[in-house]
Parts: sequence; structure tokens; C-alpha cells
Amino acid sequence: MSGAPMFPPGPHGGDGSALAARLGIALTDVLDLSASLNPAAPDVVPIVAAHAGSVRTYPDDRRARDALAAAIGVEPERLVLTNGGAEAIALVAALQPRGWVEEPDFSLYARHLDAVEPGAPRWRSNPHNPSGRLASPNEHAAVWDEAFYPLATGTWTRGDDAVVVGSLTKLFACPGLRVGYVLAADDAYAHTIAQRRPQWSVNSIACAVVPELLERVDLREWAKAVDRLRADLVALLREHALTAESSDANFVLVTEAGGLRDHLARHAVLVRDTASFGYPHGVRIAVPDERGLDRLADALKGWSP
Repeated sequence: MSGAPMFPPGPHGGDGSALAARLGIALTDVLDLSASLNPAAPDVVPIVAAHAGSVRTYPDDRRARDALAAAIGVEPERLVLTNGGAEAIALVAALQPRGWVEEPDFSLYARHLDAVEPGAPRWRSNPHNPSGRLASPNEHAAVWDEAFYPLATGTWTRGDDAVVVGSLTKLFACPGLRVGYVLAADDAYAHTIAQRRPQWSVNSIACAVVPELLERVDLREWAKAVDRLRADLVALLREHALTAESSDANFVLVTEAGGLRDHLARHAVLVRDTASFGYPHGVRIAVPDERGLDRLADALKGWSP
């Protein structure tokens, strides 16, 4: 397909509201597979609604932090909750402004680092974004981004003696809630991060719902569900002559899919453009649940490479 795209990509995924406006439909009518969320997550809306009254008070994240620390199996003093994974990345980059990123990788690392240079402390997504592959056991990094690690492995963290940034809102499929975290190797580093964090960074509703959400976590079953649903997605893509790279994550990369993003957008299905990763003809597709897979199958009808 030639010419300008019907729906130009933004810098990240999650352009569902822009596509809905372009098509003149409700946001709920868009299947957004540009944001890689947990397809097996419980419905968080009733839980969030039940805690709406928490907005009347300033946030206190200590109970939420302690609940997450218990779930991960680490000391609470090593953990800092943040306003999404993006703030976690920004805080660590401000404290360690020189870093090395082996491209392609998530663009926020380089955006927040003052200098990206070989030999500096390495930043690495695990599983890798956008390929979805887990790091080998002998790979090392100073900063691991484990936003998708629980859904790839069924465990919270790899457990390296390194800084870890993560995202609960990926895990619970609620990116608008904005809850991330920094897991430090020691208390002193975590304290420094906490001191750099803006006051009341994590909102009251997030602080209130995190302990209740964590009671519903079943990482092993969620990882199994992702594995099964990913296999179904890969098979569907293969039926349409699309080859997905091998992935361990809740998303897959298709490096040669020219015109696919526009075709799907016309059917209110959104996938992630990968030009910013160095794949100008590719897409990254989040693993959908069963209903989402059926809808993607319908949207793929009539498309040809």
C-alpha cells in the first residue's frame, strides 16, 4: 500500500481514543491491540468503582506498597510505587543519567537518559520489546524493565542484583490507573528514588485498589493463558501469510506487514506501528482474549500482503 497512512501512528501504542474519534465511534468499540495488556486479567472496573470515594483524601501508598512487596517476596523498604512504569523509568534515569540501550528497545529509556553510550550501564526490557523474547540466563543489565516479565514466566521477577522497573497496570489491563514500581537492590537506593518522586505521585484510587487487585493475582495461570492465546494468535496470522517472530510475551512482532495497520484500523482494530523500533513495515500485536481473537479474525478478512 502506498501513500500516507490512513491513521498515522503516535509515539507509542494506546491510540484507541484517537482512532475512535477518526472513525466517529465510541472508544469501547475499538479493539486496541497496540497496548500490550494482560488478556486474562480480571475486570478491575467494579473494584475501582468501589473505591471511588478515596479521591476525597490525599494518597497514602504504604499499604499498597507493603502488599506488593509481600506478593513479590521482597522487603517493603526496597520497593517504591510510581505513577506508572513511565515514571519509574524517568526516576531511575534521573538518578543514573548515563546508560546504554541496544536498539531496538523501548524508546523511553533513551528519551529519559542524558547520554546513551556504549559501555555505560545497560538498560534492557525483559522480555524484549518489541520481539517478546526473554533474556538468556547469562545476559546482564543494570536496569531491567520487567513490565511483561510476570506474564511471560508466571513469576514476579528474575531476581538479579539490579534495578527493576515494572508496571502493575500492564498486569491488570488498566493503563489509565497508572501504577508502576521500582524494585531496588537495597534500601538506600529505594530511599533515594522515593525522595526524588513527586509528592503524592500515586493517586488515591490506585493506592486503595492495589491490595485488592493483588488478592486476585494468579501469575502461573495467567502465563499459561497468555501462552495458549499467543499460539492461537500466531496460527491466525499464519493463515493470512503473516509470520510472527518467536515470542515469550503477551505480544508478537511481525516485521513484514505493510498496509496491515491501516487495513485493521478501518475495522476499528488497532495494532502498534514498529517504525520507531526500526521495522518500518512491521507491527506489534498484543495477544487478545478469545473474543478479541474472533474480532481480529473478522478484521483480517479481505487483507492480503
